[in-house]
Amino acid sequence: MTFYDELEVRSADERAAAQSRALREILSGLQGREADLEKAGQVRTIEDLPQLPVFRKSNLSGRQAQMPPFGGMLVTNATHVFQSPGPIYEPGRANGDWARLGRFLHAAGIGAGDIVQNCFAYHLTPAGMMFDSAAQAIGAMVLPAGTGQTDLQVRAAKDVKCTAYAGTPDYLKIILDRADELGVTLHFKRAVVGGGALFASLRQEYADRGILCLQNYATADLGNVAYETDAQDGMIVDEHVIVEIVTPGTGNPVAAGEVGEVVVTCLNPDYPLIRFATGDLSAVLPGQSPCGRTNMRIKGWMGRADQATKIKGMFVRPEQVAELVKRYPEIKKARVVVSRQGEKDEVSVLLEADDGSLSRTREDISAILKLSVAVEVVAPGSLPNDGKVIDDQRVYDS
Repeated sequence: MTFYDELEVRSADERAAAQSRALREILSGLQGREADLEKAGQVRTIEDLPQLPVFRKSNLSGRQAQMPPFGGMLVTNATHVFQSPGPIYEPGRANGDWARLGRFLHAAGIGAGDIVQNCFAYHLTPAGMMFDSAAQAIGAMVLPAGTGQTDLQVRAAKDVKCTAYAGTPDYLKIILDRADELGVTLHFKRAVVGGGALFASLRQEYADRGILCLQNYATADLGNVAYETDAQDGMIVDEHVIVEIVTPGTGNPVAAGEVGEVVVTCLNPDYPLIRFATGDLSAVLPGQSPCGRTNMRIKGWMGRADQATKIKGMFVRPEQVAELVKRYPEIKKARVVVSRQGEKDEVSVLLEADDGSLSRTREDISAILKLSVAVEVVAPGSLPNDGKVIDDQRVYDS
């Protein structure tokens, strides 16, 4: 077994000491710039982090609106600007594995000699570039396929003999099924996926085809947070972030093993984020991974602490649902319902309205949510009075 570097097998004391030093250096550079980090000088070790406030994505969006593009935050050595729904803008770099995903690809067994068909989007959003630079960092070649045009994807995968796939969990199945229809043999042996849940049934289907499929947990803001290894026993936390699990809506750490919101401090001196609340739920797993890596493990993505929901690689947020009601005065209430049909996500938008003809607004609603949706107008008062505007009915593996 080979590791990406010696950082992966450090003792807990070595890791804590190194991360505490890096944290002090970053905070010393932020003092005087960040009003919400006025207690930064009191933080000496990673155990002191709960003294600082949690920084939420909504805070980032508000700051960027006042001080575009990055909200006046410290950003150095960036070569690109990306846009995520919100909109929120993230800095990035084309080389140097800015998002630190090379560690994940290495853990998946991808390296020199592999050709990675990268089906993450390269347009505006950062995922395509993140996986592209990760593949370069480990010596693999990249086919920058992007999204869509499935027949061309199949042809390119066959002609180039791509050995690895990078993209959302569902899209690889679409490529494989289309290849079967065309009578084409593909050569994928590894798949690294993100941007959505990897369901056990889908992972098994890939395994039955001889493809090891592993997932990671990353965000556009933070880069790599945690990743699976071939042990498939939880997710190993990345070496350059500090992960806390806190009670949702607070900055207070939960008891060991309890489910809570993932809060991440990114030790990237080019774009440091301190106690960044992801809105995702997870829990710390006890013990060390059988793969030999010594860092903390988390259980993986276990849902949202808020109602924002990731669908087909894109977040749908309560603010977007509110925009529907605001734009159409005849809509009294709106609810997005997400379900799973086979191996695909299905999205319906239920609208309480007197006007049954509102179904013709489907294209406008799809544009607001950035997803293809079905629209159903229901009678006023028929939606549950439970405060939900996004109802995720998918069942996740425990």
